[in-house]
Amino acid sequence: MQTAADLTCAYAAVRAQSEALVAPLSAEDCQLQSMPDASPAKWHLAHTTWFFETFLLEHYEAGFQPFDAGFRVLFNSYYQGVGPQHPRAMRGLLSRPSLAQVLAWRQQVDARMQPLLRQHDDACRALLLLGLNHEQQHQELLLTDIQHALSCNPSLPAYSALAPRLPQAAAPLHWLGVPAGLVALGHDADDDGAFHFDNEGPCHDLLLRDFELASRPVSNADLQAFIADGGYRRPELWLSLGWDWVQAGQRRAPLYWLDPHAQQFCLHGRQAIDGAASAAHLSYFEADAYARWAGARLPTEAEWEHAARHFGLRAADGHFADRGVYRPEPVAPGERRRPQQMFGTVWEWTQSPYAAYPGYRTAAGAVGEYNGKFMCNQFVLRGGSCATPAGHVRASYRNFFPPEAQWQFSGARLARDL
Repeated sequence: MQTAADLTCAYAAVRAQSEALVAPLSAEDCQLQSMPDASPAKWHLAHTTWFFETFLLEHYEAGFQPFDAGFRVLFNSYYQGVGPQHPRAMRGLLSRPSLAQVLAWRQQVDARMQPLLRQHDDACRALLLLGLNHEQQHQELLLTDIQHALSCNPSLPAYSALAPRLPQAAAPLHWLGVPAGLVALGHDADDDGAFHFDNEGPCHDLLLRDFELASRPVSNADLQAFIADGGYRRPELWLSLGWDWVQAGQRRAPLYWLDPHAQQFCLHGRQAIDGAASAAHLSYFEADAYARWAGARLPTEAEWEHAARHFGLRAADGHFADRGVYRPEPVAPGERRRPQQMFGTVWEWTQSPYAAYPGYRTAAGAVGEYNGKFMCNQFVLRGGSCATPAGHVRASYRNFFPPEAQWQFSGARLARDL
């Protein structure tokens, strides 16, 4: 159980980090919305503040008055139980309130939240932790959304400077056997009392067959070989919907790769493609097609989680966003006994549709809309990425996106049957 002092420190750190992420951006940058799936940086700052005002201050503050009643609609994302929302695809048209007004709102809400951080009410504390983890999710979205926006600028400006890294050879891939059987899955299996989202439970048993897992994620060099072998031109490698997606977009390489596939755009600007680094910004369709080409498959989410536990891997060992390096790192040579980079490099697609675990129940009220209503037409990703805040993920963490999504730091790790 976190103490009031712990919550106060965590709240201050998370809220400060969001504002630190927009520090390299201009007000004009913060206004950009480059596609309906992305949101302006200003909107992320506002929506996370809306969450605390709407779900906490409105219920626990005596004499509650909103900062601006109109913000209730402008910055509601999808909570039908709260009321109407401004259309998602039109968030970039909200030139007002200004960035300065949004930051002033954040400061006011932060000041009003201080008494709640000292609350001993369990329901209040649960909402506080949900709000902090929700804001961390938006910190990653803020980074991936601004990357997409900056990629639409012909000059390909960098979000932050970083020295170029010389390309190098990818580490050899080898296969690790994973004994399975009846395994416990879900957050309760962690038995650490830490925060978890509702979709990570309940803990349940699942029978798995023994399998093999690749020692590292799919690398850029692997994708270059796939492309050289005509991978994007061979319909037999693709799911039917995936082939339609390839043809409709005339896709010939992952998102942000620049012709002739020797460079790519990232948050650090134009960079040489590092063959040793994990491939990122892959759709589920691309990850699945590559796995077929390689004579393997994607793991299920149960296999991924079980493997992480079996090999004693810790999320704390990953390369997360706290380092300020927003690109996947190469695999360190030498380790052959355990999988490498399962945490904090790229989100790894699994072949599992995003669905409820046995016994799952949504929470009462509008907050119950957080996860459960998205359990349709999405696939699960695991492990976190180089844009994920440190300390945010764990073995049971379930991210999810539709199969065509590319703008996240999404990659793949192969599995195969024994």
